[in-house]
Amino acid sequence: MTTAIIVTLCILILISYAFDLSSKHTKIPSVILLLALGWGVHQLITFFEITGVPDLDPLLPILGTVGLILIVLEGSLELELNKSKKNVLIKSALSAFLPIIILFLIIGYAFHYMSDANLKDCFINAIPFCIISSAVAIPSVRSLSKLNKEFVIYETSMSDIFGVIIFNFFTVNEIINITAGGHFLLQLVSILLISFGASIGLALLIKNIDHHVKFIPIIMIVILIYTVSKIYHLPSLIFILIFGLWLNNLEELKNFSFIKKLAPEKLETEVQRFREVVVEIAFLVRTMFFLLFGFLIDATTLLDPNGLLIAIGIIVVVYLIRFIQLKITKMDVSPLLYIAPRGLITILLFISIPANRQLSFVNESLIIQVILISAIIMMGGIMLNKKNLQNEQA
Repeated sequence: MTTAIIVTLCILILISYAFDLSSKHTKIPSVILLLALGWGVHQLITFFEITGVPDLDPLLPILGTVGLILIVLEGSLELELNKSKKNVLIKSALSAFLPIIILFLIIGYAFHYMSDANLKDCFINAIPFCIISSAVAIPSVRSLSKLNKEFVIYETSMSDIFGVIIFNFFTVNEIINITAGGHFLLQLVSILLISFGASIGLALLIKNIDHHVKFIPIIMIVILIYTVSKIYHLPSLIFILIFGLWLNNLEELKNFSFIKKLAPEKLETEVQRFREVVVEIAFLVRTMFFLLFGFLIDATTLLDPNGLLIAIGIIVVVYLIRFIQLKITKMDVSPLLYIAPRGLITILLFISIPANRQLSFVNESLIIQVILISAIIMMGGIMLNKKNLQNEQA
């Protein structure tokens, strides 16, 4: 049985790698193929009546959390902070934050109207649908212009962070009042101080460790800091973003005396190697997460017509708000309008909703329907953009 599992995992990961390579040409988001592949494996196991498959449900939140950390870190290690990026940074921050708030209110009140449940519970259930998934969006925008690609990386990374912060704020605080807001500001200041201190310390480790095993311990420390911060309900994704931006922009900060001690010119080579390791591990964890979620999909609930109507309603509101947002920020409506997929972060927050706050119709079926529809729309938009570029060049 052990041999069979190892062989199966190797084959599935290689197939996933083939999906990743082909997505540049087919424009089919790899998340769709991975979910289908995971679901297909489950059907084969059922058909051939294979027994002895362990319970894999507990692995999903673990893979999701590690995947989220690595994906945000991967994105932040590609971002540059300088005066020329000021405009795109401001636009992406607004594009990440404002739609979350607007969608959070619209979808939350819609859920309240549909269920007559506690309004706070409706807001908690609405948040997973309000966040653009960096895990799906970032790997899908390689063919876009540099400006649009940077915008998507900034926007989706910050969307993950803002979304998780809002979700934690509502799930941790029983009563939303001024005291809760003041406590949140204290948490924000705390994580900023931790982030800057830890980022300096980790940069020193990257520079000074001369052991042949170097970057895995750094990644483990990053995950450890994130997890411990989360235990104390700190917005720990901010640390991941700051750490990645810090490493990738040391050259911009070299005028500060304490930065010179880090020898940014020498450190740049090590950071590049670190980035390559993060990209490789992020690919593996992301692959395992979506394969596992696809494996755990219950096909009987996937085509629930009631859920499909709600999913379509959510999608319509999402893209309407996105269209208005892009017009206001004067960004390219095409193809950016279509790049608003839901994915890993949506699933992760969905499975993190406390059982006593879960709405009956916000279920696995609805989550999968929203993810698939948004991924298909993104695929169509990227294909259309490629076709338009080819026509312009001709």
